Amino acid sequence: MSNAVRIHSFPLSGHAHRVVLFAGLAGINHTVINVDLGGGAHKSKNYLAKNPAGQVPMIEDGDTVVSDSNAILVYLARKYAPSYIPNDPVGEAEVQKFLTLAAGELAFGPAAARLINVFKAPLDKDFAHATAAKVLGKLEAHLEGREWLVGDAPTIADVAIYSYTAHAPEGDVSLDPYPNVRRLLSNIEALDGFVPMVSTPVGLKATKAA
Repeated sequence: MSNAVRIHSFPLSGHAHRVVLFAGLAGINHTVINVDLGGGAHKSKNYLAKNPAGQVPMIEDGDTVVSDSNAILVYLARKYAPSYIPNDPVGEAEVQKFLTLAAGELAFGPAAARLINVFKAPLDKDFAHATAAKVLGKLEAHLEGREWLVGDAPTIADVAIYSYTAHAPEGDVSLDPYPNVRRLLSNIEALDGFVPMVSTPVGLKATKAA
């Protein structure tokens, strides 16, 4: 595995999971290194020297270091799995819109609602749920008559939105009103190389588990 891409990850991070997920789907030779966030490993001198943001995920590909989950997806797709990123300007622009959505409304909506339940994050639950409804509504409308977010095959756009959308119920955000979104999640889960994210029995997940 000496030539493998090293993915510095954390099992409960959706940002990190999207990178691990993509490496699995794209068949990229990789190894996952779980970072001890509780022990402060991401703030160590050695880690900060490579990633001054002190966050996961981060990848090391030989001498190349890339941080930020969406930037990593672009890098890995361009280098190892070009079929996952369109090479035409319109298609690439469409993918970029969903990467922005993943970093914006998805992060402030479903992801934030989950953070409140899983990590007791001091965030505004009402705002998170309102934002979640807004972004899931956008995705639902966009996916009408579509199997994938962009074009006729999976792209990094689908990967970018998967983790926090699939785990939205952990933040008490139901996916029941969004059949098109649920269909997209099922499409991704049916792909060869799919890697599930660790589920936490909180929120609606706790209710179903009971």
